[in-house]
Amino acid sequence: MRILIASDLHGNLEAVRALPAQYDELWVLGDLVNYGPNPAEVIEFVREHASLVVRGNHDDAIGYDRDPECSLPYRKLAEETGRFTMSVVSNEQREFLRRLPLTAERRVGDFRFFACHAAPADPLHEYRPANSELWTQDAARGFCDVLLAGHTHVAFCRAVDGRLVANPGSAGQSKQAGGRAYYAIWEDGRLRLESVEYEVEITAAKVRKMPVSPEVRDRLETVLRTGALPDRV
Repeated sequence: MRILIASDLHGNLEAVRALPAQYDELWVLGDLVNYGPNPAEVIEFVREHASLVVRGNHDDAIGYDRDPECSLPYRKLAEETGRFTMSVVSNEQREFLRRLPLTAERRVGDFRFFACHAAPADPLHEYRPANSELWTQDAARGFCDVLLAGHTHVAFCRAVDGRLVANPGSAGQSKQAGGRAYYAIWEDGRLRLESVEYEVEITAAKVRKMPVSPEVRDRLETVLRTGALPDRV
């Protein structure tokens, strides 16, 4: 069984199309929308190809028209691109986002998987870095063998008390490197973190045409190209 695990697609169609096409199943850990120029198209890609999808904070925000509760540097970006996303996705696509579960569980062979967007205790909003001791507490509860989460846009994989905790990173808006889509592959009982280049300049050109303020356009392009925001907030 070869499973492609991706998270935080954020309306970036070029990044999504660059992901590997050879897999038995695609699992998506939320945040299909916002920030990027193609939220509707990304939703349709996920609907067509994914067998497991959980709801992220941005999916929740668009589905229910509420605050995604982003960190301060990303708040203005989320507000303006959220309005754009609401204008281009259909009511039926918003209903799809609303119906997404907060968590999902699967068994693959001898392994029990638990998937969420942020963290088991707060599937939508908790920002939990790789070195948090809270992962150890989750592992000690023994409810799964492999715990999968996204949200931070930074990939990691660590063994905790004989169990695995992993974040595939962000496919659409990485905080690790510009112009690369991050993802994970589960195969033969092992998980690998990988990334692939995508046509970032095509995405950036689309961002420049989005109906958002010049400041937000500049900041979105900076994240895409560098993996980091400018110093100004």
